[in-house]
Amino acid sequence: MRILGLIPARGGSKGVPRKNIRCLNSKPLLAYTAEAALNSKRLARIVLSTEDEEIAAVGRECGLEVPFMRPADLAADSTPTLPVVKHVLESLEKLGDKFDAVCLLQPTNPLRRAIDIDNCIDLFERSTVDSVVSVRPVPAEYNPKWVYWQDIEGRLSISTGDDEPIRRRQDLPEAYHRDGSVYITRTEIIIDRGSLYGDHILGYEMPAEFSVNIDSEDDWVNAERRVAGQEKKDLLHRIAESTATS
Repeated sequence: MRILGLIPARGGSKGVPRKNIRCLNSKPLLAYTAEAALNSKRLARIVLSTEDEEIAAVGRECGLEVPFMRPADLAADSTPTLPVVKHVLESLEKLGDKFDAVCLLQPTNPLRRAIDIDNCIDLFERSTVDSVVSVRPVPAEYNPKWVYWQDIEGRLSISTGDDEPIRRRQDLPEAYHRDGSVYITRTEIIIDRGSLYGDHILGYEMPAEFSVNIDSEDDWVNAERRVAGQEKKDLLHRIAESTATS
């Protein structure tokens, strides 16, 4: 199965201006995702989609392919992800390259590792699902069985439509939210169905220490702390390995 690694990185960003090439702990944000993708053993090809020449240049420095530029009308604040993915697939097909599936890797999730990408692909290939997405567990207090909608008159109703809430936390069903690190979708679902998910979806639980999503300046500060902490752990691990083998 040929799987395309696709990294979308447009120039505009309101929450964190120019975030895709802004330095996070000494290297561009884009570099973290590029490194994970390039170290993956399961991606057939890795392409950067951008309309921004500066981002394209940084991407090339990180080892990414930029075989064509994204049209400006697919880089607006309101542009959804689906037409961007379709544009890349259709453009590559015109160049003679086809893929069975797409692995979407957003630069705003810098802690995702190559092994997470490969584990998602392994899960995807072992199944007959339309897509695999990385997820994190929802805390009990935010479980849909305990979440309420409020109508215009202030009356509450359980979001799932149940008449009564589940009483014990231990009886709550497992609930998950997308963490944004990895999305894998069959090409036919994207092109023929116009969907990034399809009907049959599996979740890959992303380890908490490698799950972070940057959408605001507060998120950026948190990511800086998380990256610094992970780099320290990696350094200590390498030192311990070196000491053990010497």
